Amino acid sequence: MRSSNAVLVVACLVLISNYAFVMAAGGEYNYKDALTKSILFLEAQRSGKLPPNSRILWRDDSALDDGNLANVDLVGGYYDAGDNVKYGLPMAFTITTLAWTALAYESELSATGELENVYAAISWGTDYFLKASAKKNRLWVQVGDPVADHQCWMRPENMKTPRTLYKIDEHTPGTEIAAETAAAMAASSIVFRNHNRTYSRQLLNKAKLLYEFARNHKGTFDGECPFYCSYSGYNDELLWAASWLYIATKKIKYQKHITQEGISASVAEFSWDLKYAGAEILLSGVHLAEGGLHNFKRQADNFVCAVLPDTPFHQVYISPGGLVHLRDGANTQYVTGTAFLFGIYSDILIKNHQTVSCGNQVIQPSRLTEFAKQQMDYVLGSNPRGRSYMVGFGANSPTQVHHRGSSVPVMSSDKTVSCSMSFVNWYNKNQPNPNVLTGAIVGGPDRYDNFDDQRWDSSKLEPTTYINSLAIGPLAKLAIHGS
Repeated sequence: MRSSNAVLVVACLVLISNYAFVMAAGGEYNYKDALTKSILFLEAQRSGKLPPNSRILWRDDSALDDGNLANVDLVGGYYDAGDNVKYGLPMAFTITTLAWTALAYESELSATGELENVYAAISWGTDYFLKASAKKNRLWVQVGDPVADHQCWMRPENMKTPRTLYKIDEHTPGTEIAAETAAAMAASSIVFRNHNRTYSRQLLNKAKLLYEFARNHKGTFDGECPFYCSYSGYNDELLWAASWLYIATKKIKYQKHITQEGISASVAEFSWDLKYAGAEILLSGVHLAEGGLHNFKRQADNFVCAVLPDTPFHQVYISPGGLVHLRDGANTQYVTGTAFLFGIYSDILIKNHQTVSCGNQVIQPSRLTEFAKQQMDYVLGSNPRGRSYMVGFGANSPTQVHHRGSSVPVMSSDKTVSCSMSFVNWYNKNQPNPNVLTGAIVGGPDRYDNFDDQRWDSSKLEPTTYINSLAIGPLAKLAIHGS
């Protein structure tokens, strides 16, 4: 019995120690520098003809023939992560969340001098989507053969792998991708409304058409599997797109789609695949039909209650060091996604003099702000390993990022490289990448806060555009307000 008690005491001390670390380890960082660098990473992910003022000196034009196989122009857009494929679903989610960031944190981004860079990041995506959706009821959703691409470790400027084209249409529907692209175009139309009305109208008109296409031709496109399989179905994207179209147009038709047709659910994550929490928080700040606001507010509260470790409805695993950990493989997307939504929702709650209800427990908006800051601080260095997970920022940041362009040295664009030897020459080399992928937030540590800086471990070392697009808002808020 004495031994049992001793074990219990030790266990309690460990838990208390870990919790104390979580509460006390948050530092004050140069958030403006982190913000600037997080945007630079998105510029490093650009595909196509780069502008003369490109700030990524080791990048050059790439994939200038994209679309040629079908006599269409699909040059541009973004590579999603460390490979050279352009996937439509995560790219659209990246743009939607960037647009929301530009709307929610316009003053903060302006004060930090980064607003124009965010606008440029958004339009780099929307310009591509306008090309991809040029014909009604057809959307080009992917460029590049992912199997062949993953068999060759080569920078995009020198790739020779097939630029296979994938599309959705009336015969091969893809509701998730069509609706997410509609959301991206609708949200972006609001961003550009006061800056370029013609472009804004163009985006909004295309968003309406894509949304109707998504509604009228329902079905899941599995062509992006196994890399981007939609496990959540398409009802979240339909609600998400309708919400952005309602905010962009104020038309009763979209309001009815939300309140009468929309399907929502209480969830514990926000990601490229699962949009319910984002839509619910977005709608909680919008005065819809009677009862609608209350319902979305309740589900937005449920998201908070599921994440925060100090509520009776806590579901999400928090690592011993305090990090949200949902699953291995780009886990920091859930970290930045949580920080993003918590920051947005806390502002909505404060503006409307409301709180979060977790059963009988009342959560103040300040708790959401505090938790969002703690998550971002963990990424920047306040963690058990004392290291930053943003490349080129803070202490001991990653050097072997799982990224072709970063890990392969610059070479002449006409140089032919053996795919089989590419892994020997660059992938397997245990040395820092020759090109620093500044601002990239890598996948991060495992559920026990363990992390090794080894390129082959894509689950921990691969960055993605949507990890960073979700980080820009929280960093802008921290840069100006410190919380």
